[in-house]
Amino acid sequence: MMIRVLGCSGAIAAGCRTTSFLLDDTVLIDAGTGVGDLSLDELARIDHILISHSHLDHVLSIGLLADSVLRRRAAERRGPIVVHALPETLKALRDHIFNGVIWPDFTRLPSEAAPVLRFESIAVGDVLELAGRRIEVLSAAHTVPAVGFAVDAGGDAGWWVYTGDTGPNPALWQRLATMMVAHLVIETAFGDDERQLAQISRHLCPTSLREELSQLQGSVDVHITHIKPGELEAVMAEIARFGGPHRIHALQAGQEIPVGPV
Repeated sequence: MMIRVLGCSGAIAAGCRTTSFLLDDTVLIDAGTGVGDLSLDELARIDHILISHSHLDHVLSIGLLADSVLRRRAAERRGPIVVHALPETLKALRDHIFNGVIWPDFTRLPSEAAPVLRFESIAVGDVLELAGRRIEVLSAAHTVPAVGFAVDAGGDAGWWVYTGDTGPNPALWQRLATMMVAHLVIETAFGDDERQLAQISRHLCPTSLREELSQLQGSVDVHITHIKPGELEAVMAEIARFGGPHRIHALQAGQEIPVGPV
């Protein structure tokens, strides 16, 4: 299994793309600005999009992707790209993006009978079978309804876990305690000097990250995501000050993470 990091920044700037991961070429996990680095051929291979929550930095490429591949998929008579998200997230997409004002409704284009997008609702605890992978929907605690995702790499390879945007979340660690976690992607959006802002916006800072990771068993590769442009070195320096059994690194756009057999 291969995870390709398309974007992992908390905002945009030169060289910084917002959250998106590509699983085995055909499944997107979130759809931030990093999707735009894929070639048209790569975009055309995507059949599923998993969305953690409705915030713009995680959803803005869905409509642009649909527009880019609509003609090719129609010519090849392929089915729609399926967008999997919470019902509240799908409603937000319909109401505020695919409404004919911000963007055309690609769940009805090029025709209602054969659209390029189809929305399917998910719930925490669901286990999806997509492109030969088993993916579990995890809880998240954010300012809007949100989830994370865990992808089973198979056998003894363990799970690749993406928390989504979340503040402190006891339910997450209760579930992960029953899993063999190989890789954990977790956000740290602010430094400790903005701890109050992190609490209000239900993100993590280094201090709260340390408290959360103390609940993670074993020794895990921990990948930090969602750091704001220009803050990477400062935030990672704060994280480096606390010890622990886990191997902690900052994600980088373009990075590839093999998990188990590739």
